[in-house]
Amino acid sequence: MQPLQEELAQCLRSWRDRVSPTDAGLPAGGMRRVPGLRREEVAQLAGVSLDYLARLEQGRATNPSASVLASLARALRLSDDERAHLFRAAGHAEPSMGMINRHIAPGVQRLLDRLTDVPVMVLDASWQVLATNGLASALIGDFSSASGRERNLAWRHFTGASSRLVRTDAEVAEADAEVVADLREALGRYPADAHLGALADDLRGLSPRFAELWERHPVARRSADRKTFSHPEVGLITLDCDVLVAQGSDLRLVVYTAAYGSSDAESLALLGAIGLQSFSG
Repeated sequence: MQPLQEELAQCLRSWRDRVSPTDAGLPAGGMRRVPGLRREEVAQLAGVSLDYLARLEQGRATNPSASVLASLARALRLSDDERAHLFRAAGHAEPSMGMINRHIAPGVQRLLDRLTDVPVMVLDASWQVLATNGLASALIGDFSSASGRERNLAWRHFTGASSRLVRTDAEVAEADAEVVADLREALGRYPADAHLGALADDLRGLSPRFAELWERHPVARRSADRKTFSHPEVGLITLDCDVLVAQGSDLRLVVYTAAYGSSDAESLALLGAIGLQSFSG
């Protein structure tokens, strides 16, 4: 086994042992033979096969992709320094300056896990949905099986993908301008991010409206507002939308809330009880 392969294998095993099922949002269950997560639990959380993770932990697999490493870093709740070491041990360059850091730090993940009574999404600077809690999935739709551009809200907005948002024509125009201005501002801070650059280029080629607004060179960060959703089970629900930026990164926590005692708060509570269930038809 090469030194780097051995280091990668040892780190993966050690980091897995220190994460409890509760930390990862999993049921603790009964007797456990390992101090932390089982290998199959990490594989499930990271979206990789159990056999491949076993080979990585045993030093028998080489050259894991950057996307696999990013998924493992999130599943294992690694800090930014640990994530950088993981990439180096796997023979990859560290995530560099000029690129979006899409790693969900442990503190952000804990917030996502514990804020169960309000919908919360985690987005990066390109409007890519990195994670949602259960109530957000119930409100906006389940993104768990979506991948790539299907998880990007800017792409979905300008390509006419289905959405539960209810907007007037004027509100659609405002949203158009907000998305374009925010993406241009992000591209100014992350000029080396290939995914962000490709997103802007593809939208310019696909959407005349996006291209028109892009040529005006707007620059502004996304701000808070109110949004109305049409949910198939609870009907119309209007919520305050606040965007919180995680310190030390550019991850945005999008949090939806309703005034206490309002009809929208009651609808939100009903949505929490319904979850992803459908009673239509």
